[in-house]
Amino acid sequence: MFDIGFSELIVIALVALIVIGPERLPRVARTVGALLGRAQRYVNEVKADIQREVDLDELKNLKSTFEDAAKSAQDSMREAERELQATGDSLNRSIAGEAQAAPPEAAEPVAEAVEAPAAAAQLDLGLESGTPAPAPAPAPRT
Repeated sequence: MFDIGFSELIVIALVALIVIGPERLPRVARTVGALLGRAQRYVNEVKADIQREVDLDELKNLKSTFEDAAKSAQDSMREAERELQATGDSLNRSIAGEAQAAPPEAAEPVAEAVEAPAAAAQLDLGLESGTPAPAPAPAPRT
C-alpha cells in the first residue's frame, strides 16, 4: 500500500523513540494501532454497504426484467385466448349454419362418417373402452 521497506520502518521507529520518548512509546503505539484498526473496520463497513447497494440495484433490475417478461407472456396468453375464442365462435357459427342449411336426413350420414374414423382409430390403436391393449406376441426365433 505505502511500499515501505523494513529499513524504512526501523528509521521511523527510531525517530518515534527519540521524539516521543521510551516511557510514552508503548502507549502511543497501542493508540495508533487501535486507531488504524478502527479505520480499517470503517473502510470494510463502507465497502460492504456499497456492495449491498450494488447487489440491491442488480436485484431490482432483475425483478423488473422478470416482471416485464411476465407481463408480456400474460399479454401473449390473453391475445392467444382471444384468437382461440374467436376461432371457436366462428366454427360454432359455421357448424350451426351448416346444420340449419342441411336437411335432417343428410345430417345422420355425416355423423356416422365422423364416428367411423374414430372407431377405426380405436381399433387400429388396439384401444377399447376401459381395457388396456393386449401385449404384442413375441416374434418367433429362427
